[in-house]
Amino acid sequence: MYMLLLVFAISIAALLVALYFAWYVLKQDSGTPKMQEVALAIKEGAEAFLKRQYTTIAIFTIALAIIMAGAYWLTGHPDVATYTGASFLVGAFCSAIAGIIGMYISVRTNIKTAAALKEGSAKAVEVAIRGGAVSGLTIVSMSLLGVLFVYYLFGANPQETPFMIVGFGFGASFVALFAQLGGGIYTKAADVGADLVGKIEAGIPEDDARNPAVIADLVGDNVGDCAGRGADLFESTAAENIGAMILGVALFPVFGMNGVLFPLVARSFGLIASIIGIFAVRASENEDPMRALDRGYYVASVIAAGLFYVATMWMLGNVWFFYAGMVGIILSILFVLTTQYYTEHWFRPVKSIAHASQTGPATNLISGFSVALESTAIPVVLISVGLIVAFKCGELSGVPNGGLYGTAIATMGMLATCAYILAMDTFGPIADNAGGIIEMSGAPKEMRQKIDRLDAVGNTTKALTKGYAIGSAALAAFLLFSAYMDEVTKLTGQAFKTVNIAHVNVFVGAMLGAMLIFLFSGFALRAVSETAQYIIEEVRRQFKDKDILAGKKKPDYAKCVDITTVGALKNMVIPGAIAVLFPIFVGAVLKYEAMAAFLMVGTISGVLMATLMNNGGGAWDNAKKHIESGAHGGKHTDAHRAAIVGDTVGDPFKDTVGPSIHVLIKLLATITLVLAPLFL
Repeated sequence: MYMLLLVFAISIAALLVALYFAWYVLKQDSGTPKMQEVALAIKEGAEAFLKRQYTTIAIFTIALAIIMAGAYWLTGHPDVATYTGASFLVGAFCSAIAGIIGMYISVRTNIKTAAALKEGSAKAVEVAIRGGAVSGLTIVSMSLLGVLFVYYLFGANPQETPFMIVGFGFGASFVALFAQLGGGIYTKAADVGADLVGKIEAGIPEDDARNPAVIADLVGDNVGDCAGRGADLFESTAAENIGAMILGVALFPVFGMNGVLFPLVARSFGLIASIIGIFAVRASENEDPMRALDRGYYVASVIAAGLFYVATMWMLGNVWFFYAGMVGIILSILFVLTTQYYTEHWFRPVKSIAHASQTGPATNLISGFSVALESTAIPVVLISVGLIVAFKCGELSGVPNGGLYGTAIATMGMLATCAYILAMDTFGPIADNAGGIIEMSGAPKEMRQKIDRLDAVGNTTKALTKGYAIGSAALAAFLLFSAYMDEVTKLTGQAFKTVNIAHVNVFVGAMLGAMLIFLFSGFALRAVSETAQYIIEEVRRQFKDKDILAGKKKPDYAKCVDITTVGALKNMVIPGAIAVLFPIFVGAVLKYEAMAAFLMVGTISGVLMATLMNNGGGAWDNAKKHIESGAHGGKHTDAHRAAIVGDTVGDPFKDTVGPSIHVLIKLLATITLVLAPLFL
């Protein structure tokens, strides 16, 4: 019990630190009245979208909870119906709150960051990262507190409880999928509409106040990158904690409750490391802001490694499990560095796309897609080596079934700095919004030049988070797959240790798992395209009024916000429904072994597709920014116009499809865990 109290105390302390950061940010200068006017429009648009989105998600959530509980009752599992339904609703509620918190602080930090630029870039970096830290610390703390709550709620039999609370992870994944998908469709539809009509057709700058879609674009940064990613990483931490706890049950004869509760203690220690890392971010005025953020991350990683050693030796007493945790920590750093290589403009991939832009949009697209395909190689090798080494560390521990537990601990190590990574992610849309506020309010040129660099850094931090998220998802997928096999073993009373792909049902299940990833990606991209078309038509309609382009008349921003909201919510339903219902259908028809193959191959395909989408989209975006900084002739050249087309294609790759696949991978795992009794 004292370990649960320790996790509870650290989580509450982290929430208090988040409250301090919120107070620090909100007491900063709010800028000029014109800046406040722009920021207010962004805030109102984001809050209106989130209210409508979560109302829609709530209806789906309650309906699914009723259907799921009813299915358990009809198949003779009334006890499962009760605890699964309850934990599903708690997980869904906490995931929704996580998304709302992520958005709430970002739409209030953006103007504070913009105003802080008057004191210099260093001050703006500090304000933005601390604003992002509110989201990161709150979401990870809530994830731990949510798991603690349902664990305590169903804690009559500690060895059975991890199996009983898997509904919490399913609820979190379900809401996160729709939050990320809906927000991703919104943000990229608005962005595509604003860029294609504003930049290319009308030839006006990005975030120009004359563009009717510009407020919708800035709103999208918050509802997609903040609210969506907040829900994404909330469900990541929740599902992975529960999966590791389930594997800990198998080692109960060796470690007792320590093996079950270790994931929660290790994650709470990671909160401490993240807090210290955030305080360590101190940028100098002439320093590249990315270096300051990297420095904070490395501080957090070193401290996380030290605290992980303390937790491992205290609770497990076996240094080999610490080495497995170090595999995860090192893997997270390598993922960050790999993503930087493929998305930062200092390196060959982005430069090659910018160079190809000189000969037109076609060569830009070909070069960008080649980078996207190439970028899958190193992450897959890293994941493969990491899994093998972590498994071997677990075996060398001498503990029966220690190999699988070693991979679970590696996942905990990778997630140790999750709160810091999420703070860096939220830094991105905050900086992007600050740039929009500065541009639209007519701020001095010096401020615009400073924010351009912060905006480019923000693009990189968002890309880093996606790389980190897909790496943790890949490790967690193996962990959750193992937990699924343990669940089937428990339910059938027979060991389920192999999946025979030579069986026709199993082979078909594997193929359907890969197909789902491609089908989902296609529907998500089409959703962005259809919603963007609504915006393009509206912006063109408003631009027919010459007074708007002349700056004599204010555009109707609210109309674009409303059109994007309606379009995103309507178009998220089909891909979201397919992602949830199709796996249930496959499991019900082809049964549990085929479902295992579906999960395995779907996960592998999803990791590759998400990596391709994330890195390709980030590289296209920063190739455009590289040209805008003066390379290859700079703005308003043929190379720049080609790069805008590439960026437009890359936007839904990196901000809609890629992040949504992160969630889909874990949703598949939690669906199989929760509904395993129905697949027997």
